[in-house]
Amino acid sequence: MKVRPATLVRVFWRCLFLQAAWNRRGMQNLGFAYAIDPALRALYPDAARREEALRRHLLFFNCHPYTAAAILGGAIHHEERVASGLEPPDVPRDYKSTLQGPLAAVGDGFFWTALRPFFGALGALGTLLAGWPAVVATLILYNAIHLVLRIHLFVAGYRKGDAIVGSVAKLSLPAVAEWLRAAGAVLAGLAAALMPGRAGLPAAPLAVAASLGGAAFGYLVLARGLRPVPAAYAAAAAGVAAALAAAGLGGGH
Repeated sequence: MKVRPATLVRVFWRCLFLQAAWNRRGMQNLGFAYAIDPALRALYPDAARREEALRRHLLFFNCHPYTAAAILGGAIHHEERVASGLEPPDVPRDYKSTLQGPLAAVGDGFFWTALRPFFGALGALGTLLAGWPAVVATLILYNAIHLVLRIHLFVAGYRKGDAIVGSVAKLSLPAVAEWLRAAGAVLAGLAAALMPGRAGLPAAPLAVAASLGGAAFGYLVLARGLRPVPAAYAAAAAGVAAALAAAGLGGGH
């Protein structure tokens, strides 16, 4: 038994609202059940079997809302096999409970701590250079990237089931996240360097130079493998000292 493509589109659309009914007891369980319901209606014409299937998806579920699309697609993959008598009914439940933790970690590490901060820094720098159109462009680009990845994960989960683990690994999201964090830090440093000049502060060239020097200092410290948090505090202290020195020289003139 197979779910029609039109029904899969409905399921994916609904998964965009996964957290709309977030609750402390089941977290995202209501949103997941709401998203998968069209597929269950197509697979289980019998009301009793459909209710049993829906109850499976009302159990506790919590994952990153973007990578949860892979689990949703995989759950439909397994529900098709359950409806055809090829798997026992507990397989979709076990599939969800096994993958929700690892995919939550992958999603948090890539989307929340890398991709979104990178585009935040890009939007800040773009606003300083080009004004509000840069904000709109940044939002469009971010959402285009995240939607493409979300669709890819949903389709891969539906087609491959348990093999979705290999598909996620091939994306190398942790490695890409490291690059995005480094690039985001550079963009944030450039934005900070531009702010004094935009504000028309005295000794603006010196303040810009001090900001760039602080960024270079932080990079060299981190490149030597020192612990990030102490290095960040050291870089911040150096930046504040440089800024105060620049302001003092500017006031003297």
